[in-house]
Amino acid sequence: MKSRIQTSVDLASFKREISKKYKIPCPSNIQLLKDYHELVKNKRVKKSPILEKLLRTRPIRSLSGIVNISVLTKPYPCPGKCIYCPTEKGIPKSYLSGEPAVERAKSLNYDPYLQVKKRLEMLENEGHPTDKIEMRIIGGTWSYYPRDYQIWFITRCFEACNDFDSAENPKSKIQNPKQIQNSKSQILKKEQRKNEKAKHRIVGISIETRPDFINEKEIKKLRDLGVTMVELGVQSIYDDVLKINLRGHRVKETILATKLLKDAGFKVLYQVMPDLPGSCLKRDEEMFEELFRNPDFRPDYLKIYPCAVLKEAPLYGWWKRGKYQPYSKEKLLGLIKEIKKKIPSYVRIQRIARDIPSPSVAAGGAKISNLRQIIQEDMKKEKWKCKCIRCRELKENYNPKEKIYLFREDYDASWGKEIFLSLENKNRSKLFSFLRLRIPQQRHNQLTTVSELCPIFPVLKNAAIIREIQTFGAVVPI
Repeated sequence: MKSRIQTSVDLASFKREISKKYKIPCPSNIQLLKDYHELVKNKRVKKSPILEKLLRTRPIRSLSGIVNISVLTKPYPCPGKCIYCPTEKGIPKSYLSGEPAVERAKSLNYDPYLQVKKRLEMLENEGHPTDKIEMRIIGGTWSYYPRDYQIWFITRCFEACNDFDSAENPKSKIQNPKQIQNSKSQILKKEQRKNEKAKHRIVGISIETRPDFINEKEIKKLRDLGVTMVELGVQSIYDDVLKINLRGHRVKETILATKLLKDAGFKVLYQVMPDLPGSCLKRDEEMFEELFRNPDFRPDYLKIYPCAVLKEAPLYGWWKRGKYQPYSKEKLLGLIKEIKKKIPSYVRIQRIARDIPSPSVAAGGAKISNLRQIIQEDMKKEKWKCKCIRCRELKENYNPKEKIYLFREDYDASWGKEIFLSLENKNRSKLFSFLRLRIPQQRHNQLTTVSELCPIFPVLKNAAIIREIQTFGAVVPI
């Protein structure tokens, strides 16, 4: 602090100098930050925002205005029989050992309270404010888990955030698994209300499920739990491809689920899988164009999960027998670049490829674990930019003198009107903030029934719905 270090280069140089002078190992940023907080706490030094920023590990984790915490559910049977989906004993279906979130959950016996607490501790030790949390619940098909387990699981997530800075006993307030559901629901509501004024606030919850599990009843349950975003395992919008891969639902269910969720105020994320058996490069490229050309789809978020050949999945046998051949690295990279070139500005590409360790993938371009980084480097070399939200988020590039402009984009989606408002710089390369406004249109369609013409929640009748609002840049503590 006395050296008044201003940049990360100065910091690294100073650490090496001190290490050499005193013949000690080079101190880690995490340890230095821990010591710094101790000195501030004991009032031996004054707070230094510059030093805090320099010592922060992986700053990207808190540059979207929130921090993200993934919590894995316990292993539970899945209704699906998808040929590409891996099954490993003791792990939720579709997940594998070696994935960071899986390893954390396994070591903590899938306890949601401990998973949240440990992740909060890790983020704070790395120097990230954890005031605003987006909770991502992963593992299997959420809607297929027993209702009492769902309530218990989410209650424990809220309890972990509410108790984090206190000396409270971490034992669940729902102690008896056979407690009646109403009692559990009341405890959950109490923890939700408590969290509204907590230091560590859950501002969003997402779950993963199948399109054919979304109906009015399920949407009411999700809203009670506090879920704000639903990740739909869409995989493909071709019925023949879904059939070949034993997906168990059709495109019709995806279209209806998307409408029901949007009309109830949820954010909608599609998990889409190029390179599936039955598809090809041309069809995959057309599929992603159709996702945003056709008003029946138009999701808010997108995860691109190229099909991976895994020993734990039936598809591995197809590949061994020569019945299936995955795309090469070059073909996969070319496809994803074409997708990114055509993505609308109202969509955020959350991920490109899963966290599956490369050695677990038997063949094909999906073995590349750093697809996003390779594509970003190619974009710079080839001098083009992706318009998706993630690629334009402000991050650390805030200049108070830069003029900000309001943009408005209207588009039809799921038999309603979406208005995307955004605050950006003049050439739209920096996105500061955005808002999604939906105006539902209840009208007949071959997929609707009479009950679907009325909103699921009466309070939303004749209402415009703000489905999302977010401001980017470093997390600002509450």
